[in-house]
Amino acid sequence: MASQKRQRKRQGQAARRAALEAARHRQERKRKVGLGAGLVGGVVLLALLATYLFGGRDEKSPAASTSTTASSAPPVTLAGVAPVPPGRSITGETPCPKADGSEARASKFEKAPPMCIDPAKTYTAVLATSAGTVKVKLDTAKTPATANNFVVLARFHYYDGSSFQRTDPSIEIIQGGSPNTQSIADKGPGYTIKDEPAFTNDTAAGGLKGPYKYTEGDLVMARSQGPDSASAQYFFSAGPQTKSLEAQGTYVVFGQTTEGLDVLKKVLGSHVDCPPGSEACLGGAPRPPVTVTTISIEES
Repeated sequence: MASQKRQRKRQGQAARRAALEAARHRQERKRKVGLGAGLVGGVVLLALLATYLFGGRDEKSPAASTSTTASSAPPVTLAGVAPVPPGRSITGETPCPKADGSEARASKFEKAPPMCIDPAKTYTAVLATSAGTVKVKLDTAKTPATANNFVVLARFHYYDGSSFQRTDPSIEIIQGGSPNTQSIADKGPGYTIKDEPAFTNDTAAGGLKGPYKYTEGDLVMARSQGPDSASAQYFFSAGPQTKSLEAQGTYVVFGQTTEGLDVLKKVLGSHVDCPPGSEACLGGAPRPPVTVTTISIEES
């Protein structure tokens, strides 16, 4: 009898050690995730932002364009929207797409696009989603290269059929731009772009300014853990809590919502958390799922 008790005691101790070790590994994975596309809060939030604030990607990606996880298991996606079938691949130099929306869809590019927009003009992105229409004035004065990249991808219909694959009420963000996987682990279009600095010598504004400040309605690029790792994934600020990202490095703000902020708030309000134990799923996603049918560009 005593021998059986000792055996049960040893088994119980071994089980507790295994549980503690598993918990330690889970916490370690969370520390390594980066924004990648999911910010849950505190340290995890910061990490997620680093990975792809969005998104996970290899692009290196969250957003690729956005983040990779420390686990070998594929990230869990709650988007509930099927991946978009591949479009054509563009090799060599990326041509400037036609402005009339007649380009055939492209989903893979060998090189980042050249400057295709006129920074002196006004560009408005119109997101037709299953939750409503959102309009964003792109900032071609302060962030011409980032705005240009978004316009080129939109005019090649890269985003058509994608989803808002991630929401996180703790920082009030809505992330999108992952048509290939509908998850933050999307590898993006095949290239990355340079971060445009938030510091500018703007004498009209009173001199040097920066870093980026996040306000309700901002359209922001997601990125991976390192600099210059953004490509296609983006996120919206749907509330004041996005300010918590200001200490997390450079997430380039390249537009401001002019119509549809109520739509964004409704999407964030429909958030459901990732299932318990899904370390690779960052934050959660809207329910019902939200599809971005098209992103069209108005130029004036």
